[in-house]
Amino acid sequence: MKLTIRLVLLSALFGVFSYGVNAQEIIDDSVDASQKQMDSTQTSARKKVDGVAAVVGDFVVLDSDIDKEYIQLQARGVSISQISRCQLFGKLLEDKLYAHHAIQDSITVNELEIRSNIEQQINAFLEQKGGSMAELLEFYNKDSEESLREEMFEINKTSKLASDMQSKIVEDVEVTPEEVREYFNEIPKDSLPTFGTELKVAQIVVIPEVTEASKNAVINKLKEFKADVVENGASFTTKAVFYSDDVASRSKGGMYTLNRKRPQMVKEFRDVAFALQEGEISDPFETDFGYHIVMLEKIRGQEYDVRHILLRPEITEASIIEAKEKINKVRERIIAGDLTFADAAMEFSDEKETKFDGGQLTNPYTQDFNFELTKMDPELYGQIQELKDNEISLVLQDQDRVNRIKFKIMTVTDRINEHKADFAQDYLKVKRLAEQEKQYETIRKWQDEKIIETYVKISEDYKSCDFDGNWLKIDKE
Repeated sequence: MKLTIRLVLLSALFGVFSYGVNAQEIIDDSVDASQKQMDSTQTSARKKVDGVAAVVGDFVVLDSDIDKEYIQLQARGVSISQISRCQLFGKLLEDKLYAHHAIQDSITVNELEIRSNIEQQINAFLEQKGGSMAELLEFYNKDSEESLREEMFEINKTSKLASDMQSKIVEDVEVTPEEVREYFNEIPKDSLPTFGTELKVAQIVVIPEVTEASKNAVINKLKEFKADVVENGASFTTKAVFYSDDVASRSKGGMYTLNRKRPQMVKEFRDVAFALQEGEISDPFETDFGYHIVMLEKIRGQEYDVRHILLRPEITEASIIEAKEKINKVRERIIAGDLTFADAAMEFSDEKETKFDGGQLTNPYTQDFNFELTKMDPELYGQIQELKDNEISLVLQDQDRVNRIKFKIMTVTDRINEHKADFAQDYLKVKRLAEQEKQYETIRKWQDEKIIETYVKISEDYKSCDFDGNWLKIDKE
């Protein structure tokens, strides 16, 4: 019985689009890659002429893609001493297969979300390594920040396509209570999984109010930008570079390419952009991220090249003080017993995602309220590690993608100590394992079928690899 989660796969690498028919070819070469593996010195020093390792549908896998995957693993602190080129190559083949069929099935990705993630990745790397952008460019062997961001965009985009394709494959997979029971009963008693200590965590969030004066200030500034471009011929691109609060796009002059058939960006942004004529600049409008103006640069069929400037209203010191005083008073009332934490969350929390559940945080991986202590996000763990059950934390200052500052109090509402799996107590966890097992088998079946019907060409260098899938399309009957 397989008890580990094998559904979520790692990141994919580059994509080069071209359409092929169902076929199989071997590229003549002579180097056996089945036993190859690389240490950090070899990875950094690898300078051979880049060759095509494989073609999977619309995607090409280059030898350098495998090298880059080693670099990605190193950057995450993963030991690569026991990871062979064949293993990474097989992983890339699977990712390309998923991404290829995601495109065929018209699955799209949110470009703004991807570029925002890239910004977080770069900042996290610089913070963890204590380095500079120059050192980061040297690490990835890039000559400019722009080329690094574009490469990271392609990596993240392909990874998201692959992930979304996997989600689509298993979206209708369900298990019945009887299937869950059969799954649990088939596990040998001495092989029952151990579930670590789990906590349920709740929080109340108060966000400083943005004053009308602050909102009007950025709206007027955006109107000035528009007037300067329209009336004086000023450069919209230059203004985006110097003034936009959208860090992900400002180095490109605020440029994004939208597609009418793909739900990129938030709805408010798309609605405005698609209503413009070429060369037209919108009036200021609001999204969760702040206030924007958008210029439609060019329409190319279903694709719209737009530039935008984002400004986020300033938060006044008075609003910050008011928010902090408010949450302090809420904390005092809970401690005094005037109201429960759940009631306080419902009445006072500004976090829509949690307030109606008594402030309970949802585990993004399991979609329930339980957080296993050893797998908890380090930042969350740091905020609650000293709390006893039902104790209220001090007021914490935090931020997120939308709010530059917010205040919160937290509490641990329940604790389940480490224990061997029990069918009744851990039914939801057992169900999740049974469902993941069924999802894995569904994905495996899908992969086997798609390998056969998809154009695949493998280099001679890698034909001796022991693949997990039938990538060489050998007749097994």
